Amino acid sequence: MTISESNKIRVVFLVFYYEAWDALAGIYELMRADSQFDVTVISIPRRFSSEAPFAEEDEVSHYFDRLGVPHLRYNFDDSFEGLKNLKDLKPDYVFINYPWQRNYQAGYRVDQLTEFTKVCYVPYYSAPLVIEPDQEGVAPHLYMQRSHQLASLVFTQDKNVHLAYAKTSRGNEHVFVTGTPKLDALVSKVSHGEKSWPLDNAGNFKMIWAPHHSYSPAWLNFGNFPSIFEDMLGFAEENSDVDIVLRPHPLMFRTLIDRDVLEESVIENWLRKWNALPNTSVDSEDDVALLFGAADLMVTDGISFLGEYPLATNKPGIFFENPEHWPLSELGELAAEANIRVSNFNEFLEAFKQVRTNGLPNFEKQIAALRLLAQPYPGLASSKIVEVVRNDYLRQTPLVDKSVITEIAWENRPGTEPAWD
Repeated sequence: MTISESNKIRVVFLVFYYEAWDALAGIYELMRADSQFDVTVISIPRRFSSEAPFAEEDEVSHYFDRLGVPHLRYNFDDSFEGLKNLKDLKPDYVFINYPWQRNYQAGYRVDQLTEFTKVCYVPYYSAPLVIEPDQEGVAPHLYMQRSHQLASLVFTQDKNVHLAYAKTSRGNEHVFVTGTPKLDALVSKVSHGEKSWPLDNAGNFKMIWAPHHSYSPAWLNFGNFPSIFEDMLGFAEENSDVDIVLRPHPLMFRTLIDRDVLEESVIENWLRKWNALPNTSVDSEDDVALLFGAADLMVTDGISFLGEYPLATNKPGIFFENPEHWPLSELGELAAEANIRVSNFNEFLEAFKQVRTNGLPNFEKQIAALRLLAQPYPGLASSKIVEVVRNDYLRQTPLVDKSVITEIAWENRPGTEPAWD
């Protein structure tokens, strides 16, 4: 079979998690520039809690407008109307970057999509850094969700994830170790000197503070914002020569409220004080690579930034470690060791003092060891993914045969993540 002007490969990028568009952007750009592909981007609604309605498609669309990415808007009350329209496009492949199916409207879930097209899954995170308690090897939620089971093509940068798929009933012939476009994009932008900083205080030391959204032993347990947010406000007040940009995980504030970790009034009051300072800011939407490029230091409690910041900048950050977090994977340990590790605020203050006095320590060896596993093909992830899709199309592989999958999907198992509907 040949690919001609009248027989292009039709690809749809179905997106609601725009915060990780970088996981797909490089692939989109290469396909858009390739005459063998016909590419469409579609923005859809989402939800991240059982109490919330499906919404925020306007935010997704606005994000693409800012980037200048042409897209269709599927903001239908009935997602099956959108599904009908999607079928009419007759896509050969649909790319997703988010695996949890309960956050999708019913019409866009992988069981529906795989009835008529091939789903391609590119993880929104840059590295699988965590294993589940009492589990050996790769965490099941990284390769046994329904999206993993039914995707025609899966792309990863971790050899252990590739091997984990081999143990499933379907095997791993559809899984490819390519590296991640998200990490390649971060590294490329920083190495090319792209930078931006939301504060304009000449001569100030520039620090990113990036807290995670997990606050429970039941799920990851990396976040320590509730235990240090008042201390960090005091630190900012006392250090007017330090710019601090708070870069919260996209789900952090809503998680704090939804899970009754902090009252909404407490958060609002704290944010008023934080935003009133001349040397503090909150940045939730701008390209994090531009912050990385401008910053002198990053402080985070995890998870992805542990690996992303050292790899993008060739500098260690400070890992403000919750001692009770879930265990780190092999890759996770390498990422943690590429940062300065502290476990309480006094240790953070001492580490920060050392950085200001002596500069950052040399972590070249630790970062090189991390890069070896996290970027198996530096800068080439997107091009490798495009070639896999092209070759799959030329081979005319069939849709996934659901009957060969014998395992219960991870999210349907007791004690995991029951569906909200």
